[in-house]
Amino acid sequence: MSFKNEEIKKQVKLMPKLPGCYQYFDKSGEIIYIGKAKNLYNRVNSYFMGDKKNSPKLQVMVPQIERIECIVVNSEIEALILENELIKKHKPKYNVLLKDDKKFPYFVITNEDYPRIIIARKANKNALKGKYYGPYTDARAMHATLELINKIFPIKKCKTPKYKTRTCLYYDIGQCCGTCQNKITKQDYANIIKNVSLFLSGKRKELLKVLKKQMDLASSKQEFEKALLYRNSIRDIEKTLEKQNVIINSTNSNYDYIALSSDANLICISILLIRQGRLISKKDFSFTQNSIDKENLSEITESALRQYYIMLDDEQLPQKIILTNLFDDVEVYQQWLTLRLKKEVKITTAKGKKDKELIGLAQKNADYNLEQLKLKELSKIQNDYNEIGCYIQEKLKLDKFPHTIECYDISHIQGTNTVASGVYFENGQPKKSMYRKYKLKTIQKGEVDDFKSMKEVLSRRFKRFTEVKTPIPDLIIIDGGKGQLSSVVDVAKEFDLKLNIVSLAKREEEIFLPDQSAPVIFAQSSPALHLFQRIRDEAHRFAITFHRQSRSKTMFK
Repeated sequence: MSFKNEEIKKQVKLMPKLPGCYQYFDKSGEIIYIGKAKNLYNRVNSYFMGDKKNSPKLQVMVPQIERIECIVVNSEIEALILENELIKKHKPKYNVLLKDDKKFPYFVITNEDYPRIIIARKANKNALKGKYYGPYTDARAMHATLELINKIFPIKKCKTPKYKTRTCLYYDIGQCCGTCQNKITKQDYANIIKNVSLFLSGKRKELLKVLKKQMDLASSKQEFEKALLYRNSIRDIEKTLEKQNVIINSTNSNYDYIALSSDANLICISILLIRQGRLISKKDFSFTQNSIDKENLSEITESALRQYYIMLDDEQLPQKIILTNLFDDVEVYQQWLTLRLKKEVKITTAKGKKDKELIGLAQKNADYNLEQLKLKELSKIQNDYNEIGCYIQEKLKLDKFPHTIECYDISHIQGTNTVASGVYFENGQPKKSMYRKYKLKTIQKGEVDDFKSMKEVLSRRFKRFTEVKTPIPDLIIIDGGKGQLSSVVDVAKEFDLKLNIVSLAKREEEIFLPDQSAPVIFAQSSPALHLFQRIRDEAHRFAITFHRQSRSKTMFK
């Protein structure tokens, strides 16, 4: 990859060797990418001449660059903060973007004489002054937490008093302390709000100590009703700790465990929050990867980390962040978070046994959420298969609408216990009664020949088309590249069958057609590609399951 024109070359040469942010513009004047750098000249130049030039993403993005601008700052940390603000403002199509944080609700302790706790969006922060806690990705869990807070803490509910001369029902049932009728002093109410803040920050052990002190003080002053309220609050919190939180260790550690799972253009991130040694919550985020380079998980992890932690208030930050894989600018992020928390923050991978267990748990959650997201995508496919089928028929130049699709996959370990699977989909949905398993008969033990294996499987399948008059599918998908496709097409010719056969190569998700050298590329966000991947993954799953069964039987013989 080289410079597009002399003008771009001049702009790159004029880049300062200082920290800052760079912005790439296309011919319409739209910002298509924003990045940060410790040395702007070196970073920008690397997009055209460095190791990055072979990236699929850059092969698409760089030719679109018509203009480059930069903003110089004092340090790399300032560049990091500026980059986040610019990305949130302009939303460039080649930057990895989480869902906009305005979609996520927060708890807010309002900035009033007698503060209330309400649910709001951080996008309203300028309009609604107060202290924000969140974001929360599970609205149901959030409302359950609010219900618990109202039970434990008698905080103000109404923005304006309902009655002029008396308290409302909330006071009568013990869920308000009667601020409208001056039933509590400002100092005592401020203590309640401090306790709510500790609760929302996950500092529940610290909260219990504070409540016990307040209970003992009230008791020593013979304020027994107040002491009873504190005792009830303590019991409710202890029950919550017993029922809802998993004890991780006996220390007061505040850790976050972050795992990422991706497939095609779908990304899921799960964050396990450990506060004071307890697993108190889990946050899940999902988004579509706009980047063409789907294998660049380091950039995705970095972007997700920045966008998530920028949403948190400083005091909500953890002491340590454990990731499945580190990225290039880890030290910059550690410095940035350390400055915000005013304590050292470490970003690392799992080292000890407990950390490995927890990062594994986070990974399981991310994988599960990805599967759920894919199922939602599949349900969309099932609900509107006519449009998707027409798209597949037109794109692949099929001679019939693909109502029925079969897919075949081979499974073995270095040539041992070689088996194959065939799955069947009808109008975008699996029909398991039509699934088939194959034990390979012509493959010798230790022989690795996927072409020969695929040829045998399809020969047996095509034979049934001609002898038993089994219904012929509208489309056959082969898991593999041109080689596997050619071997299957040759088999179809031997049986004098005219079939629609394509292959799906997993690495680049390219679809190959017979007698056509260039692959067909479906858009990463295309429901048709999601359907093909779903069918291919189902064939692979079915083959792997059968292979394990075969291997187990062989071991016990």
